[in-house]
Amino acid sequence: MTAAPRPPAVLPSGSAGTAAPGLDADDVQRLLDRQTEVLELIAAAAPLRRVLDLLLGALEGLMPGASCSVLLLDRTRGTLHHGAAPSLPATYCAAIDGMAIGEGAGSCGTAAALDVAVVARDVRSDPRWTDYRHLAESAGLRACWSTPIEGRDGRPVGTFAVYHGRPHRPSHREQLLVDRFTHLASVAIDHAGVLGALVESEGRFRRTFDDNALGMAIVGPDRVVARSNTALSALVGGGDDLVGRPLGEVLAPVRGTLGSRLDDLDADALGITHPAPLVFEGRVLREGGQDVEAEVTVSLLPGQDGGAAQYVVNVFDLTERRAADRDRRARLAAETARRTAEEHAHARSEMLAAVGHEARTPMQAIVGFAELLGTMDLDEARRREALGHIGAAAGHVMDLLTDVLDLSRLEAGALPLALEPVCLSEVVDEVFALLSRAADGRGTRLSHDLGDDVVRADRRRLRQVLLNLVGNAVRHGRPGGRVRVRSWAAPDAGALCVAVEDDGPGMPPDFLPHAFTSFARARSGPATALGCDAAEEGTGLGLGLALGLMAAMGGDLSVASSGPDGTSMVLRVPRAPGRRGR
Repeated sequence: MTAAPRPPAVLPSGSAGTAAPGLDADDVQRLLDRQTEVLELIAAAAPLRRVLDLLLGALEGLMPGASCSVLLLDRTRGTLHHGAAPSLPATYCAAIDGMAIGEGAGSCGTAAALDVAVVARDVRSDPRWTDYRHLAESAGLRACWSTPIEGRDGRPVGTFAVYHGRPHRPSHREQLLVDRFTHLASVAIDHAGVLGALVESEGRFRRTFDDNALGMAIVGPDRVVARSNTALSALVGGGDDLVGRPLGEVLAPVRGTLGSRLDDLDADALGITHPAPLVFEGRVLREGGQDVEAEVTVSLLPGQDGGAAQYVVNVFDLTERRAADRDRRARLAAETARRTAEEHAHARSEMLAAVGHEARTPMQAIVGFAELLGTMDLDEARRREALGHIGAAAGHVMDLLTDVLDLSRLEAGALPLALEPVCLSEVVDEVFALLSRAADGRGTRLSHDLGDDVVRADRRRLRQVLLNLVGNAVRHGRPGGRVRVRSWAAPDAGALCVAVEDDGPGMPPDFLPHAFTSFARARSGPATALGCDAAEEGTGLGLGLALGLMAAMGGDLSVASSGPDGTSMVLRVPRAPGRRGR
């Protein structure tokens, strides 16, 4: 037994009639003929078994008495598998198929493991054949010379074996022939691997392309469909194959033209190996039906010259997504409406309870003083006092009912409004006149800094809002303090900002978030300190109603500031058209 490195490849040189070192002219000619046949089969993508059978048969013709085989190496498992052996017994080939490589695995297993040529002159005495000797003897084999077949990465991909029926050592000529045929086997195996990978890749692509639920097309540089899948044909409809049709007859962008979009893609892709895809919303042009909304992605496969070789087009049907979006929005709207209805119902219940509570106290006063007048003989002063209490309580109930009615009309969108140009200073003067007695009673000074500003509003409703704001400022401001009304142009120039300011202690911080909530009131502070009764303190509807009235007139109301130095409530009122004032 010997294990020797393979000699360097000796290629036939010169013409067919010129002998190469170690090979005569006939060997060279036959070698060239067989090499040509093998390379032609490889170029024709013939099956590897057929190529190897031709190759081994040619070598056996050049080496009388020899039987040759090729085993292929599974690198992952470290095992050898049958590749070709046209003249070896089938039973022997089957017995060694799947053998593990290693130093004691015969000539082939050892050659693959050590990546060296291994010569076993007589397998009966070669220690590396101990486990396989009985197989060789039963097949009538006595000598085996195995050479590793190297792949393009320099590592073995299989073994090339030459068997003899008697003890044998290869000659120099045989080494040259085997070296050349081993090289051809390496080319065939590598080519088969590349071809197999391409076939596998093509199979995966075919399945991915043809069976994809996404509409797909491959379009040539002439922008004509070269291939399309079933999903895209179904989107277009008509049942016809799309091959040969211009892409512009199949797709259209929502904005711009398909040609301009593809031109932009081509221009952006110049000099870029992997250009970014083009994504746009478009329409699939259906035959005899409504177009389908779709999201289109176009990827460019550049050619060797840098220009467009092919376009890969993906078309995603947006019908289900849009339907799902509409359904989601409808469900959201329904849920919002349900919650709003529940909130309104809850608010109505709370309002009814609050109205009942608010009306009970003045009604008790009316009933009590009415009974007093009916059962007791009162002097004129006490009778006038009782009638005054009855009048105040009745007014409180009337104000409460009026505010509730106005809130209901606002909620229903049925509040009658007469929008007209209104001089703001005139309305403020009217409010001051109505509140002068209350202001004098607290020593509050009323003033305004207004010009000839004209706003567009319902005069009565604007007066109602200002009465509420100025009245609150007087009621809750500092005794002996001041209440001022001033205005300035809003940033949008289409409205006027009007501030009602006092110098009172301000609203409690925990009340501010609920200032415009119906029946929300801050009972602590000045009102309690002054001993105001329910009529003086208000119903808690004023600010909420004022906000609603301003919104109905196209304006707004907010708390600009509130603290120890006073409170500032700001109205935003639309200006009358063509009237800018100062």
